[in-house]
Amino acid sequence: MKRPLFTVLTVLAVSQGFAQTDSSDYFYQKGNEEKIARRYLPAFNNFQKSVQFKPENADAQKALGEVAVEMRKYEDAKKAFLKVLELKKDDTTAVSNLKNLYFWTRKWDDAVKYAQQAKTLKVGTDNNYIIAKAYYEQENYGKALEFLEQAYKDDNKNAEVPYLGARSLIEMSNYKKAAGCYEQAIALDSTKTLWMYEAGLTYYAIPDDNKAIYWLERAGAKGYKRTNDYLQNLANAYLNTKQWDKGLVLLDELFQRKPQDVEVIYNIGEVYYNTKKFDMAIETWDKILAIDNKNANAVYMIGLAYQKKGDTAKGQELCDKAIAMDPKLAKLKEERKMPM
Repeated sequence: MKRPLFTVLTVLAVSQGFAQTDSSDYFYQKGNEEKIARRYLPAFNNFQKSVQFKPENADAQKALGEVAVEMRKYEDAKKAFLKVLELKKDDTTAVSNLKNLYFWTRKWDDAVKYAQQAKTLKVGTDNNYIIAKAYYEQENYGKALEFLEQAYKDDNKNAEVPYLGARSLIEMSNYKKAAGCYEQAIALDSTKTLWMYEAGLTYYAIPDDNKAIYWLERAGAKGYKRTNDYLQNLANAYLNTKQWDKGLVLLDELFQRKPQDVEVIYNIGEVYYNTKKFDMAIETWDKILAIDNKNANAVYMIGLAYQKKGDTAKGQELCDKAIAMDPKLAKLKEERKMPM
């Protein structure tokens, strides 16, 4: 008797399905053996074969994702864990890994999405931090601060939390509050010389020059590189607090590095002027005129220096010449101010 065709096809399909399942399970088991032995490449290859035979094998997809993370194959890991979520909507392993994967690869919107889902599922302790960091990177500083407050409640030992708070507040020009956050962050991690330097700049912006000096000096003592910016900022803070000798040492170092920098030369002349070394001030400001003979500020200051050393006529003549070059200087003359 002839067997009906549809019956034959059904039997074949069922048989093929069992074969695929058996093959998927076989390679899944092989993959697990390699994974336990920390041989990640053969484990990865076996798990790939397992899901090729049976894409709906959630355990194999999950294992594939975990091994891919170990191998830093982040795109393969994302693909595997997204498939797990298709099969098991709220799988905590998949959600937790996707949160991290999108965070590590700077896909901020997706990092927020899966961190929020992880919060809902009550898995992980860094969800608020990840959301805050993502908003910070997207320049949404208000949202960043909102979640940083929650992140601090989750873990008040994570120094990155107050640091990101400081950075967010800096972006909103709230320097006083930012300075407090910097101090909080450095108290938790005293190895970060960059944070100390930034704290110094923040106090400089408030302005609080004494605190700026404290943090800039501490950054330097801890090994922060003596860049030109570092030297200039610390020198300026010294000058603002009338620590002329300390400021001059740094300005001289800057001058050796940048001999054509008019601002540096001007500041050196200012130190000599304020310490009543008028001849040296004149000699210094003359260097500016050698670079730019139409620099009215330098001419005006040389005129003031001549007046201070007793040569009133020559000094007034030079000041008048400077005012002719730049009429705005006349107001400074009336107010007896220096063109800083």
